[in-house]
Amino acid sequence: MSTMTKRRRWSLLVTVGAGLLLITLDNSILYTALPTLTEDLEASSTQSLWIINAYPLVMAGLLLGSGTLGDRIGHTRMFVVGLVIFGLASLLAALAPSPEVLIGARAVLAVGAAAMMPATLALIRTYFTVERERNLAIAIWGSLSVVGAALGPILGGTLLENFWWGSVFLVNVPVVALALVATWLIRPANDPDPSKRWDAVSSILVMIGLVGTVVAIKEIGHAPPSVATIVVALLVAAIGFWLFVRRQRRLENPLLEFSIFLNPAFSAGVLAAAFAMFAIGGIQLVTTQRFQQVVGFSPLEAGLLVAVIAVGSLPTALLGGAFLHRVGLLALITGGLAVATGGVVVTVVGFQSSFGVLVLGLLVTGAGLGAALSVASTAIIGNVPVRRAGMAASLEEVSYEFGSLIAVSVLGSLLTAIYTASVVLPNGAPAAAGDGIAEALEAAQGDAAIIQAASTAFDSAYLVVMLVVAGVLAAAAVITGVLLRRYLPGTQSQLHSEH
Repeated sequence: MSTMTKRRRWSLLVTVGAGLLLITLDNSILYTALPTLTEDLEASSTQSLWIINAYPLVMAGLLLGSGTLGDRIGHTRMFVVGLVIFGLASLLAALAPSPEVLIGARAVLAVGAAAMMPATLALIRTYFTVERERNLAIAIWGSLSVVGAALGPILGGTLLENFWWGSVFLVNVPVVALALVATWLIRPANDPDPSKRWDAVSSILVMIGLVGTVVAIKEIGHAPPSVATIVVALLVAAIGFWLFVRRQRRLENPLLEFSIFLNPAFSAGVLAAAFAMFAIGGIQLVTTQRFQQVVGFSPLEAGLLVAVIAVGSLPTALLGGAFLHRVGLLALITGGLAVATGGVVVTVVGFQSSFGVLVLGLLVTGAGLGAALSVASTAIIGNVPVRRAGMAASLEEVSYEFGSLIAVSVLGSLLTAIYTASVVLPNGAPAAAGDGIAEALEAAQGDAAIIQAASTAFDSAYLVVMLVVAGVLAAAAVITGVLLRRYLPGTQSQLHSEH
């Protein structure tokens, strides 16, 4: 079952890595494309946020259960099925005639991604049986998240410079085709285990909770918000999460055993991954919009700017794991988050004074987040017993997607709310100009006064959002610092605790 030549093993890594890269790319590729597709599809601010959010929302809901389903029907089959769904959904997204169709296509993309993602790691674990090789393969697998976050805005910007917005989805199709051919050539065994139970109900309950939460957050960002909608959404979210928790406690083999959170290193790893992706997703979202719509950057230029975060994170992400045994979890996770906090503050200063200082701030932010992310996976996987390794891996993936989801929901809504509250339009300006920067630029028709008012309001909103990101990272540093206070240099970072 697990026998495979060295050449085929590394070919398999390239193949599943291509699948993982597609998944991570689609988290960030839309940041540079959003202003363009919003204009072409005439999407509202709320629809624009749903276009981005549908992907991590559905993924976060399905990931807990998709690993178990892969155990049941075989991870190779799950990977192939995921690729096919992802490719077909990419075609649908590229040809979407309306915001509603694009949102639906993004949700289907997430179904394919949720099928693929646990399968990629499971196949690596199955066929890389030598520990040293396996550690290297998993390190490469983990670094692809950073690479995807870097390439997404750049690739999106490059495609928009030369093609229409649908190309950011259409580019997935040839990669999917090549990965399918490669999988057929390598022929990894499927090895299903029909005795494994897949609990679809638990995944649905998680989805209900997440949808309710996102709807409530988005409604709070409206001007004026509907109190009834917020209350109903929060009630639905509470019921969904309560039923999920209740069900897990009654199942013989639950998707989630809450006792694993009692291990402080495990909890710190989950929080570090979620907060780091929150910061990356939030900064990329608002920065690409600001520099395209206010400063006049091209999509490619905006993509290259936010890619500075990934440039800063890649070296520390690769080095963090290598030096973990010397410096310990506290220094890398808490220290990394603290450095990232300082980087965001420098970015805010640069935003108001110097473009060079802003770039430096983004670079420092990336370096701090890379250090934290580099060992978050180790803290998660290494602090649960082997029998819970699959559960831990699913939670790791959920924490990444949840961080991105909350970033877009909270920070996107906050950006819109502050803009609408602070914009002071000149007399006679269309009312639509007060709904968002995209609507203002469209309504202005070249009117300098309207453009200036909208730009000033958007800059105020951008400043507040970035300060919120800094505050969240600072809080994360404090929380993880408390959890990891005993994980000093020279201490064991992987305890395999039964708690």
